[in-house]
Amino acid sequence: MKQILVIDESSLLREYLKLKLDNPEVEVTVAINTLDGISKLRTQMPDLIIMDYHLKKNGCLDVLKQKKESPNTVNTPVIIMARYIGQNRLIELVSYDVKKVFTKPVKIDALCGAITKILGLTFDIDETPGIVEVHANDDIIFVEIAQGLNRDKLDLLYFKIRELIVLYEIRLPKIIVMLSDITLGFADAPNIEKLLEVVLKSSGAAQKNIRVLTRDAFLRKYIEGQWEYADIEVISSLQYAMNGLFENKISDPVEYDGKEAEILEKKVLSADNAAKGEFMHLRFETEEKIKWDDIKDLIKNSTIAAVDDDFSIQELIKNTFKSLGTTVKTYSDGASYLADAETEVFDLVFLDLLMPNIDGFDVLRSMRIGNKRPPVIVLSVITQRDTVIQAFQLGIKSYLVKPLKPDDILKKTAEILRASF
Repeated sequence: MKQILVIDESSLLREYLKLKLDNPEVEVTVAINTLDGISKLRTQMPDLIIMDYHLKKNGCLDVLKQKKESPNTVNTPVIIMARYIGQNRLIELVSYDVKKVFTKPVKIDALCGAITKILGLTFDIDETPGIVEVHANDDIIFVEIAQGLNRDKLDLLYFKIRELIVLYEIRLPKIIVMLSDITLGFADAPNIEKLLEVVLKSSGAAQKNIRVLTRDAFLRKYIEGQWEYADIEVISSLQYAMNGLFENKISDPVEYDGKEAEILEKKVLSADNAAKGEFMHLRFETEEKIKWDDIKDLIKNSTIAAVDDDFSIQELIKNTFKSLGTTVKTYSDGASYLADAETEVFDLVFLDLLMPNIDGFDVLRSMRIGNKRPPVIVLSVITQRDTVIQAFQLGIKSYLVKPLKPDDILKKTAEILRASF
């Protein structure tokens, strides 16, 4: 029997790890703070310690020093979870037998893989294809599920919904569950029931405040045929799903041309509203890895424009694509880009919104008039709702908020170009 000690001040994290890691070969003990962790370290002599780096009052280092001082635990391996650790702090951890450092939110398959490597244990990970994304906007929680129903991710969903309710202080939660790119059948009934129970128990929402958006005939029939879910409404339109739930209706002084639902979807569902307190990632590590061969084949012959008055952003984009052999042309203002766009053909444009003279909005309006219209990814520090909606209404394909990371740039480029080809 292997013993794992989990030290974290987040009750949700402790609860989830105890659920996931506890099996016939493992005994999981949790500690709620530094003093509790040191006490259990002295009495239980665990085989592995999993600990948050950001325990109050340098608590993490206090635990590590206590571990090192005791001959019973000096060689006990440690896994650290942290929002951020500087390079000098990482070096400091080496002497305490820290085997792995994970950035929060943690990907559960990567964590289980590290435990397997350290202790030789095995954990069941559901490999069913499935993507789960969760966002909060006002008092509405949007749950988007694609490809399939993965039971491990449904477990994570339970804790994620609870986490968002606390983080955003949602008193009367309303839930919209969207299932896209999914065809279900009788074999999926247990997972459908698990999904609905997760949503109900984690949120505490009344069934009348839960709506399921789907075009799958079996899922509709299943939910409508179960008396215990009688008040959960199954619908096929996002705009209809939000009627009566979304209190802050769009009131921006722009013409929407009947695209209100589309704009709402892009704004509400695609926004990255992750908060500091989030502890677990709903994506697995294997899903986050970039397939470089696919990326190269997709964009190696592309010509990309980077329109930004910040030289460092221009260089970041150039360096991101340098190893792939992609042509990147940089512009410091909208006027110089528009001049080149008269004769140059671009496959993709990265566009800043705030620039001198001709800004990003003016560029988008000019591109709207012209015949040549490459897809546009906006880069900006602006995240206000009005600005985002206006940019989408002018025809942008996606929106990345500064500061930028090369991996995010590549992933978004592949996503947009794949859809455009």
